[in-house]
Amino acid sequence: MHDPHVRRFAGQVALVTGGGSGIGRATALAFAREGATVVVSGRNPAALAETARMIDEAEGHGDAVVADVTRGPDVARLIETIVERYGRLHIAVNSAGILGPLGPVATLDEDAWTAVPATNLTGVWLSMKHEIAHMRDYGGGVIINIASNVGAHLRVPGMAAYAATKAAVSTLTRAAAREYIGDGIRINAVSPGPVAAPMSRLPGETDRERDERVAQLLPIGRVGQPDEIAAAVLWLASPESSFVVGQDLVIDGGATA
Repeated sequence: MHDPHVRRFAGQVALVTGGGSGIGRATALAFAREGATVVVSGRNPAALAETARMIDEAEGHGDAVVADVTRGPDVARLIETIVERYGRLHIAVNSAGILGPLGPVATLDEDAWTAVPATNLTGVWLSMKHEIAHMRDYGGGVIINIASNVGAHLRVPGMAAYAATKAAVSTLTRAAAREYIGDGIRINAVSPGPVAAPMSRLPGETDRERDERVAQLLPIGRVGQPDEIAAAVLWLASPESSFVVGQDLVIDGGATA
């Protein structure tokens, strides 16, 4: 069992893409509390700076690098910047994602559809491509991809674009895990259900309305908290899960039980 007084990630460098809000921000803060140097990345400089400030306030060490995971040169520069500043990268959490358009498949706009796999799938692939290249040269590392219970585990009408990309992230995770465990790179995924974060709100919905709606849908009777997802990510990143390879851990309050 984990001793809460032991800083599991002291001396390690962790990257969290999509670190400006929601699960990404909670995960970044959780790593920092356990001793890691945490680099958050995303497209919104102000949101990233706020996460880095929160890490510093918690007496952790945070840094922010603006990068768009849909662009290969941005991701390459992100990894290069981390290595230049901190020497290497031990842990990567690929959390950047968007909800995309809602509606039946035949009604979706082509441009809106295209944006979803660009971020949710290609963004994860590009991130892993450059993270793996670095980790192979430095003796290994850990990668955790954020998928979703909507996708490989659950389908919801009106969420086809999001579901298709998140199911693909689950499969991509498993494929990469088999390919690179021999290089000492351990890759897994986490598939959250609805959590108290902006992405889980429907258009025009308040946090309270979202919480009430989700409470009726989930067996556990409440929305999840970002910290609950972050705790699972930290376990997957830690030596405590050293025999866990290529798994997709569903954390959704019983929705897919």
